[in-house]
Amino acid sequence: MFGKKNSDRQVLIDMTNKQKRYEALVQVYHKELYRFAYWLCQDHSVADDLVQETFLRAWKSLDSLLDQYAAKAWLITILRRENARRFERKQFDYSDVEQDHLADDHSFTLEQTMEQTMIQRQIQALPEEYREPLLLQVVMGFSGDEIATILDLNKNTVMTRLFRARSQLKDALTSPIEQHRGVK
Repeated sequence: MFGKKNSDRQVLIDMTNKQKRYEALVQVYHKELYRFAYWLCQDHSVADDLVQETFLRAWKSLDSLLDQYAAKAWLITILRRENARRFERKQFDYSDVEQDHLADDHSFTLEQTMEQTMIQRQIQALPEEYREPLLLQVVMGFSGDEIATILDLNKNTVMTRLFRARSQLKDALTSPIEQHRGVK
């Protein structure tokens, strides 16, 4: 009987430790995951759903995370898979009416807003093979080695894709303004 009490206590301790690890992951990485999710889908509610599903899957398999230093890459991998699953599911558009948008609390000048929009559009226009490594580096702050691990690629391949992504982005952003407007 005494042995059962000790095993019950150990289970409670293990559960408490798991919950603390999980809460720490959420607190540290939630904003970064949301930012990356938003860059992937360009929709706030979808990004929220992706992050929520990512953390749900992370909770379920938290015991498989053996190296705490790999947590960020592990969570990004889960988020990328969740985003891929989104395209496997059927989605129905229930409304043709434009939804109301919340006002942005930040006040940018018109020029800053236009510049930011142009950069975002050019990044989104990059082929996915270049866009994804660039976002992982610029938005998430991963190194070339970490990106190679996340995308399951050779580091040299990642570095080449990053170089080409930056080159294409630079060319697109330094081209004459008429090209951005569609004027030939």
